[in-house]
Amino acid sequence: MKAITTIPFSELHVEMQLPPLTKPPVTREQLVQYAQASGDLNPLHTDDAFAKSIGMDGVIAHGMLIMGFLGQYVQELAGTESVVSNFNMRFGAMTKPGDAITCSGAVKQLTETDGQGIAELELIAEKAPGERVGTGTATLTCKIEND
Repeated sequence: MKAITTIPFSELHVEMQLPPLTKPPVTREQLVQYAQASGDLNPLHTDDAFAKSIGMDGVIAHGMLIMGFLGQYVQELAGTESVVSNFNMRFGAMTKPGDAITCSGAVKQLTETDGQGIAELELIAEKAPGERVGTGTATLTCKIEND
């Protein structure tokens, strides 16, 4: 993945599609580990029998796990010389074990202030084209490189 910090600010443009990040398929073990790490022990995320008893097909991933994937994506775009701020996400379709999540983004607005370039990003996490599990936004404050 090419970090946005390696792209001179002058080469960024509105509607520019940024390189995607595809995560490996979500696993049941990952859901159990995330439940333990986050303290969200709702059996909807770890117990198929429970999930089926409430009308689901089986367990689903924590929405915050998907937000974590988008957070990783934004941080990788930012690299080491940009600062991420105003990161948010709205949950969409459910993620199930076996779903591979692809995070992508586009530049929505560019401004310059105080020697810094500010890139407003639109973010998408999907398990298949058009099947969004999350959408969001983030701001990157980028170092402006003189060409």
